[in-house]
Amino acid sequence: MAKRKLKKFAEVNSFDNCFFLSFEQAKEDSFQLKGKWHQAYFKNNNPIVLELGCGKGEYSVGLAKRYPDKNFIGVDIKGNRIHTGAKIAVENKMNNVAFIRTRIDFIESCFSEYEVSEIWITFPDPQPQKTRERKRLTNMMFINRYQKILIPNGKINLKTDSEPFYAYSKEVASNNGFAILDSTNNLYLNPNLRDESLTSIRTYYEKKFSEKGFNICYLKFEV
Repeated sequence: MAKRKLKKFAEVNSFDNCFFLSFEQAKEDSFQLKGKWHQAYFKNNNPIVLELGCGKGEYSVGLAKRYPDKNFIGVDIKGNRIHTGAKIAVENKMNNVAFIRTRIDFIESCFSEYEVSEIWITFPDPQPQKTRERKRLTNMMFINRYQKILIPNGKINLKTDSEPFYAYSKEVASNNGFAILDSTNNLYLNPNLRDESLTSIRTYYEKKFSEKGFNICYLKFEV
């Protein structure tokens, strides 16, 4: 297992579509692509969409295939997770998808103001303990960071199997005056009423939780 992880880690470091932001770079604000993603990497001005805590990158790759007129970037701290999506993108010569290995706390060091159009948060750790509320990715501390890189009226999408986390996130959005564009605590109850990409692209964790009988919750709001 350790050898396989090391091999994946080495491959990720060799992929042209993968980047690493260290603590030192974040502290010094010296990430080479900050503010330059359009011209230096994607070579176009298409909207940039982030998948935070992307894991294996299923959503980043799935959306990139579906929307060639948009650019997608998956962010996760685990290089061996990113490996799956990054390798698929390399093998399929997908030029509209990339990955960053870093902590989501450092997201402001990866992008400049108004550089991102939309954010997806797919099956994050719900951090259910009250003492860990500040680590929830829909906590206002994180949303304040997202707002600094999002365009005005940028969109945030959340998919989760945790109904308490869904309810918490919806309450955060409502209490802070963000427009809720869509919300459901059972996405697959009426799938035809929603964007088809919500139900046709399923992450590893979504499949796992669905098979165990958990409802899939979805929230979309504008900040």
